[in-house]
Amino acid sequence: MNATPMLNWIAGRHDEMLARTMRLAEINSGSFHVEGVNRVGQQLAEWIAPLADTLELVEVPPFAAIDDHGDATQRPLGRALIASKRADAPVQVVLSGHLDTVFAKDHAFQSLSWLDEHHLNGPGVADLKGGLMVMLTALQAFEMSAQRARLGWQLVLNPDEEIGSQSSMALFERAAKRAQYGLLYEPCMADGTLAGARKGSGNFTVVARGRAAHAGREHHLGRNAIRALADAISAIDQLNGQRCGVTFNPGFIHGGGAVNVVPDTAVARFNVRMQQPQDCAWCEQQIEAALRPIRQRDGIALELHGGFTRPPKLMTAPLEHLFELARACAEQIDLDLNWAPTGGCCDGNNLAALGVPNIDTLGVQGGKIHSVDEYLDVRSLVPRAQLSALLLERLAEA
Repeated sequence: MNATPMLNWIAGRHDEMLARTMRLAEINSGSFHVEGVNRVGQQLAEWIAPLADTLELVEVPPFAAIDDHGDATQRPLGRALIASKRADAPVQVVLSGHLDTVFAKDHAFQSLSWLDEHHLNGPGVADLKGGLMVMLTALQAFEMSAQRARLGWQLVLNPDEEIGSQSSMALFERAAKRAQYGLLYEPCMADGTLAGARKGSGNFTVVARGRAAHAGREHHLGRNAIRALADAISAIDQLNGQRCGVTFNPGFIHGGGAVNVVPDTAVARFNVRMQQPQDCAWCEQQIEAALRPIRQRDGIALELHGGFTRPPKLMTAPLEHLFELARACAEQIDLDLNWAPTGGCCDGNNLAALGVPNIDTLGVQGGKIHSVDEYLDVRSLVPRAQLSALLLERLAEA
């Protein structure tokens, strides 16, 4: 295998990759900013179309959630971008990244700035718009390879990864049916380390309902939803430390109004992380046990919504083999490649649960993601694209 022409071609794409990353990052694509997400998807569709046999922008179901008042709501989402090449090739790979960011349309963080000559600060530059350019450039280079006929690929670029991917899950299920491997373009760690095993995650909402009453004249007739919810959250938080690798994090609470009224509604949201698939059943049992005595109080009702949406991603033998293959590719470009377990989760968790071993941090090097200090190390664009192109070649040979 002589990969030198392919690697040299990628080396000459640095300026284009950077310019395109900046172009995408200048488009706000907060998960619920439908117009912005669709603009990002449309721009990528124009860049990807010359490579693909099929390409479509797909509507996804609205995002279902419980609002701050305890009511069920649905919010529209942008379209997913689905593309494919050589569906009948003997080796099939699914590549994925997301179109959305955590920064809403009205968030203060909307512009790009240079921290120094190598580090670009901006919304989504690392998570994940730089990664999309790594993926696209690697595919462009692979399509010049003599090995391309042996490998077919699917792209799943979803609009809702930052809010759990519940509306795009059917797209991953469909892609997984024919994929043998997965390559995903979340940013690697700030030092270049890839994510290996990942914790799973669940998001839950507790709605407490009581009885409103005048806080002075008829306080005894009221049933305080805030007190009930506070006890519920305290009981859930006390589950921390009871099972190895499992954490409970209350992250949001809302309720009440005028302080001369006994509050009749309060809402809390919490996140659960776990290491093993069997942890899910234990967590569900413990949460129900924590809520049961509070539900038995006169005039109090507790509703539990949500569930586990990201199964734990384990370091299986097929995944370890894929990492070793990536390490061998990295050696060709003098890139030191390591991986380590992490508490974070992404669409790689779900693909792994669907039976597709995948590396999910093949994107750019950067840091401080999900904050106004998010940055991209622009020197990582070329080597990360070279790594993916080599990995596609090696998978085609396999």
